[in-house]
Amino acid sequence: MFTCSARRILSTQWQLPGGRREFWGWLNAVFNNVDYERIKAVGPDRAAAEWLLRCGAKVRFRGFDRWQHDYNGLPTGPLGRYLIEAIDATESCIMFRGFDHLEGLENLEELRLNKCIYIEDACLERLSQIQTLQNSVRNMSIVSCGNVTDKGLIALHHLRNLEWLFLSDLPGVKDKDQTVDRLQTAHPKLTIELDLA
Repeated sequence: MFTCSARRILSTQWQLPGGRREFWGWLNAVFNNVDYERIKAVGPDRAAAEWLLRCGAKVRFRGFDRWQHDYNGLPTGPLGRYLIEAIDATESCIMFRGFDHLEGLENLEELRLNKCIYIEDACLERLSQIQTLQNSVRNMSIVSCGNVTDKGLIALHHLRNLEWLFLSDLPGVKDKDQTVDRLQTAHPKLTIELDLA
């Protein structure tokens, strides 16, 4: 199975006629399909871990120090034993259509969305609407996601327990002062670190 990084390398070497890369976009979309029966069968954490690793992301389970990045090495065990505590989606191909996988994650505290070409405002809005995540997410970074604008960042005010937010290299953010002010007003104790031009 190709990870997103491997697909990016291959796509630069093997392009379809005319230089188009529709195949890779289609494949990424397939990897983001949600199988609701699978979620019922294995539980939300296992199904989400499978989705994330299929798309080139990493997960860390509660009670473990190391990041899980090998799809074939996902641990097995009874439902509820391996609970996702952190997601590192750096350079992954996760996209909006797969975000239903995040429903039911009750222990997710850390989320890194770095260099994710498919992350857009709709993804952040969807993420912020998931009740379990509103209660659990504490730390988040969004870096070099070119399709994220002020609108998507402002939606993060729904994450009630967000304590730390790092934002960097987001060219779609046009009014950083107002956006930060709105987030800070909603969460006075939120620490926001910025590296925006």
